[in-house]
Amino acid sequence: MTVVRALARPLLSVIFVVQGANSIRNPEPLVPKAQPVTDRLVPMVKKVAPPQVGERIPDTTANLVRLNGAAQVLGGVALATGKGRRLGASLLAASLVPTTLAGHAFWQEKDKTVRTQQRVQFMKNLGLLGGLLLAAVDTEGKPGVAWRATHGAKAAKRETKRGAKTAKREAKQLAREAKHAARLAKAELS
Repeated sequence: MTVVRALARPLLSVIFVVQGANSIRNPEPLVPKAQPVTDRLVPMVKKVAPPQVGERIPDTTANLVRLNGAAQVLGGVALATGKGRRLGASLLAASLVPTTLAGHAFWQEKDKTVRTQQRVQFMKNLGLLGGLLLAAVDTEGKPGVAWRATHGAKAAKRETKRGAKTAKREAKQLAREAKHAARLAKAELS
């Protein structure tokens, strides 16, 4: 891991760990802003999700805020420590979308100053989302699973062809040697 990655991951994740922990401990201040988003999102998710998942989704907005906070803490710790960093970054990106929609809906604000502040926070979260998406696909310069599978299959095909050519060449050589030995044996008998 490079020095930049070692510094960037904890720096990117610290806001999620701190805010996630605050959401778990004290969700009530966030409930009024989260309510409109959860009212639209939860029924849709329950309809789409398998029944065993849909049944486990909390019904109260406070518990949904806590669940989102827990996802942020887990994802932040995974990203910061590097253990499950790509999954952690993906989890943070997924949790950031409803958080941003609920917390920074600048288009609904009437006061120009508040709208401007909310727009800045909205764009800050977009920047964080971009960083999380980059972290989610970062393979640290190592090939990803898809690349390895594709190139492994190509290498296997190449080796198979090479093995077939070698076997064919050796078979021809053995046939020549057998003919030569047969000629020598025939010449000795004559």
